[in-house]
Amino acid sequence: MSMQNVAAPALPFTAPRRNELTHIPGDEGWPIIGKTFQVLADPKGHIEANGAKYGPVYRTHVFGETNVVLLGPEANELVMFDQQKLFSSTHGWNKVLGLLFPRGLMLLDFDEHRLHRKTLSVAFKSGPMKSYLSDLDRGIAARVAQWKAKPGEMQLYPAMKQLTLDLAAASFLGADIGPEVDEINRAFVDMVAAAVAPIRKPLPGTQMAAGVKGRKRIVAYFRQQIPLRRGNHGGDDLFSQLCRATHEDGALLSEQDIIDHMSFLMMAAHDTLTSSLTSFIGELAANPDWQDRLRAEVLALGLAPDAPSSFDDLEKMPLSEMAFKEALRIKPPVPSMPRRAMRDFTFKGYTIPAGTAVGVNPLYTHHMKDIWPEPDRFDPLRFTEEAQRGRHRFAWVPFGGGAHMCLGLHFAYMQAKCFARHFLQNIEVSLAPGYKPDWQMWPIPKPRDGLRVTVKAV
Repeated sequence: MSMQNVAAPALPFTAPRRNELTHIPGDEGWPIIGKTFQVLADPKGHIEANGAKYGPVYRTHVFGETNVVLLGPEANELVMFDQQKLFSSTHGWNKVLGLLFPRGLMLLDFDEHRLHRKTLSVAFKSGPMKSYLSDLDRGIAARVAQWKAKPGEMQLYPAMKQLTLDLAAASFLGADIGPEVDEINRAFVDMVAAAVAPIRKPLPGTQMAAGVKGRKRIVAYFRQQIPLRRGNHGGDDLFSQLCRATHEDGALLSEQDIIDHMSFLMMAAHDTLTSSLTSFIGELAANPDWQDRLRAEVLALGLAPDAPSSFDDLEKMPLSEMAFKEALRIKPPVPSMPRRAMRDFTFKGYTIPAGTAVGVNPLYTHHMKDIWPEPDRFDPLRFTEEAQRGRHRFAWVPFGGGAHMCLGLHFAYMQAKCFARHFLQNIEVSLAPGYKPDWQMWPIPKPRDGLRVTVKAV
């Protein structure tokens, strides 16, 4: 199928009138602002209180619009698996990401999304992944060595943020990007900050203005580089892979498609991994018994400290993978996922009209006590094969599900286990007595104080 047959404008929609949703229980709060500030202050507590009061379907008003929230694994399956193509991801995410990351993979729908996803998947096949691992491994080893050389207290989140940004630049743009790397990284930081800024217009002096300026810089860099990467200057990095990728009809991706996909993938890989790796190491700092068990698994690999990590090595780290999954359960990197209903649908006895803003909530599902006993307790053994056997397949959804399942999930596992290998082989991490990190859970979890940890050489 030619891409020209599917690259159509986004499906139109009309939001329902308020009286079309009043049959759904809920509380829309104050005029205009609704429940926005309550959601921002305590998203987990807010949604759990609403779930307890109204059940698995309720109505609220956030960010200027009435929303219908659907809770639990069955809701996740309905919306994410979306067999009937009822829900638009484009019209769900566009409010948040459309100005800065337009037409990224997550912002495409249905046939167009499927064809772009198939084209992009070439960059996540075995060959390219081995190349990425080599770059990640060197970068992680060097940074862990720096941390090891400076024992004492450190702020984990900003250190992790800088690391993941540098790793994304190396594996996505190529290790030889040159002196422009700092400027490119700064532009991405500004774009990501703007994506969740409260002021949604690029007014002078706002985060959104800085983000829009950052996007212009990124677009100019990619546009200048694409012909070079298609020629003799391309390597094994993800950017070069996309520059050479073709659609089913043999046509190369357009320059604009490459720019949009690269911008989105860099953002997704950087910010969500920063959150996930920070919560992973934070849980190991708070649970030294599990830290010791994972370190024993790493040492059993028998690798010299300066030896590179291979795919085979990472496959021998099942406990580390389970611990990473448990960290993602407790603090999913995307706590809520918006969609837009494109046709009327029914769920749990409620008919919800076309045009309604609909949300599902991994953070809520990941803490349901009937699925996850003692949900706030860190227990990687929840992810043994036996423990998972009877669990609903949409009870754990940190990477989404269905057609929009995160394309980079294997990249995330690879990076997490590579990081665990070098970190645990070299460093012991702990929290000060009585210290409990204060986490901001929306839009992407991050510790408000940077998460203070103490590191020392093993």
